[in-house]
Amino acid sequence: MRIIADLHLHSRYSRATSRDMDVENMARWAKIKGIALLGTGDFTHPVWLRELRARLRPTDRGLYVHDGTHFMLTVEVSNVYPAGGRLRKIHNIICAPSFETVDKINAVLGRFGNLLADGRPTLTLPSDRMVEYLMEISPDCMVIPAHAWTPWFSLYGSNSGFDRIAECFGDQLKHIAAVETGLSSDPLMNWRLSELDRVVLVSNSDAHSPAKLGREANVFACELDYFEIMRVLREKDTSRFLYTIEFFPEEGKYHYDGHRACNRRMSPKETKAAGGKCPTCGRSPTVGVMHRVELLADREEGYVPEGAVPYRNLIPLEEIIAEANGAQPGTAGVREVYFKLCQAFGGEFNVLLEAPIEEVRRHTSPRIAEGLHRVREGRVSIAPGYDGVFGEISIFKDGEEIRESLEEEPAQITLF
Repeated sequence: MRIIADLHLHSRYSRATSRDMDVENMARWAKIKGIALLGTGDFTHPVWLRELRARLRPTDRGLYVHDGTHFMLTVEVSNVYPAGGRLRKIHNIICAPSFETVDKINAVLGRFGNLLADGRPTLTLPSDRMVEYLMEISPDCMVIPAHAWTPWFSLYGSNSGFDRIAECFGDQLKHIAAVETGLSSDPLMNWRLSELDRVVLVSNSDAHSPAKLGREANVFACELDYFEIMRVLREKDTSRFLYTIEFFPEEGKYHYDGHRACNRRMSPKETKAAGGKCPTCGRSPTVGVMHRVELLADREEGYVPEGAVPYRNLIPLEEIIAEANGAQPGTAGVREVYFKLCQAFGGEFNVLLEAPIEEVRRHTSPRIAEGLHRVREGRVSIAPGYDGVFGEISIFKDGEEIRESLEEEPAQITLF
């Protein structure tokens, strides 16, 4: 069976997260989108953990279920610690197979930080030592470096990360089987680092509200089974891991260098030409993901390693509808069209990936159908995101007229 999985998200007990991020709303939106498996997020938070125990029913395969949606016990933690003469700030995702295992994990992690303070707790615990503790608790656990290129809190982050994955995890590197690309990078960028050939690249939404679930995700051809999914990741089984669903990385809010206070967006070449300074204020800009990849890469652009998992760049359906209608995502008119299409085709991902364009056209406006067609073909323009500002995406030109009919082409899974 094909399942879409989004394993990194946050509950309402994380900072800057919607109050609607509870089990009921997560499950409801998973159905709307066509997501079979969600991470719970935040299992270290005692109040959220109590809610999870009350609302989730266990399966016999290491997963839990609520109203038809399956959940995997997950959390993102912030590891803040000195190493190599610098303060490191690394975010890591932890996956666990049972509440019993989670209780043991929380008992250990609670020694290094206040688990009640935030759904994503800050721990004074080095990443490598955390992996060691978790493997002692259960070898079925998995640690995945989160949004690996984000400047501020990540494995390769320009401000507080490492230059090599082994520097972060040391002798525990053998237990790191997957790395999350994050919204501002895609697999093509990550393939430029040969050291990442040994891991599988995963993508998740890091959602803070229900409507953002699945903006990045993973597509598996396997059963809803925690242990089987862990096996697929550890063995990099490309017969079962079909592809990842990605933002166009330019749309991520840290793709380019820049200085938000000065409204300055800078490519790596422009940063270099400016001597590493913001041309407006003279201070150092936030070094973005593209720049950081260029610094660390040992391969040229376009390299595809053998056995790589394919990926597809998509734009969330609400954003397509919003641009086509000259509106904003989340507004009443956009949501009305969104829900209508999701109901007609059995979920957002079926609209984005599977539905014939002419059939979509029969349920909505020609402009929305054309927008979907262009996104599938990658015919979009994006002003890249920078310094915490999301990229600005354009599907249509101002005043552009839309054809009355479309020449249908089947959607392709592109391996770059």
